[in-house]
Amino acid sequence: MNFISKVISKFQQLNKIDVQQQQINLTLHKIQESLGRIESRQLDISCNNELAGNEYRVFSQWGEDGIIQYLLKNVKVSRNIFVEFGVQNYTESNTRFLLINNNWSGLVIDGNLKDITYIRHDPIYWQYNLKAVHSFITTDNINQIISENGIKGDIGLLSVDIDGNDYWVWQAINVINPAIVVSEYNFRFGATKALVVPYDSNFVRTQAHHSNAYFGASLKALCLLANRKGYAFVGCNTAGNNAFFVRKDLKPDALKELTSEEGYVAAQFRESRDELGNLAYLSLEEEQKILNSLPLVNIE
Repeated sequence: MNFISKVISKFQQLNKIDVQQQQINLTLHKIQESLGRIESRQLDISCNNELAGNEYRVFSQWGEDGIIQYLLKNVKVSRNIFVEFGVQNYTESNTRFLLINNNWSGLVIDGNLKDITYIRHDPIYWQYNLKAVHSFITTDNINQIISENGIKGDIGLLSVDIDGNDYWVWQAINVINPAIVVSEYNFRFGATKALVVPYDSNFVRTQAHHSNAYFGASLKALCLLANRKGYAFVGCNTAGNNAFFVRKDLKPDALKELTSEEGYVAAQFRESRDELGNLAYLSLEEEQKILNSLPLVNIE
């Protein structure tokens, strides 16, 4: 009986710690939200018209939260709805602050069931109008996933970050017409080449090549696609991994359309891996040498 009592006591202690951790996380999220609102108000006063000058992060990986807020102050959006895919557990994403701060509704998609389950148990799932769908995205299923969840036509924002078929999936999307598109680009391809990794419905970045450098599309390839779909390229984040596009019929004169050469930003982070999965800290030149040895599609 004494042993059972000890086990119960230990379980109660662990449960108490878990509750305390949840309370800490909730408090930290509230602080993050408050700081984001303060940043936004300060930038309103500064009247900075450069994307880089409007960057700040609340829940985004880099400065995307601030850029998105800046674009929304300049682009007329008819429906406050977003679609984002490649969100993992959604604690770090491009639309979480948009959901909480601006009270938008949206759809998030990820191929990891554990991450989607986490989102569905996150308090924001009942506090806001959010849908989380588990699916490995392909060009064949993306339109069906979006439309089956009640989203069609004009929406506010689309965020694409699946570390692989980003170009091909965005090209395939035709059931929604976002005012703003955020898409990851692979800076290793440079500013002048329109290169894309060949489409593979089963593409997984970590399996395609051990270096982790082989994925996605160049900025120029995305700019050409954007132009065909009626979007203007307006800049990148200073981290050098996300590009921002605005529908031409909604773009104000204050937002200058850029060429890939004008807006290109080369990232400084070093995430390449060796064959054992350890960080290799390869130079840009070394990564480009790897890319040049692998299959690529020139879409020009």
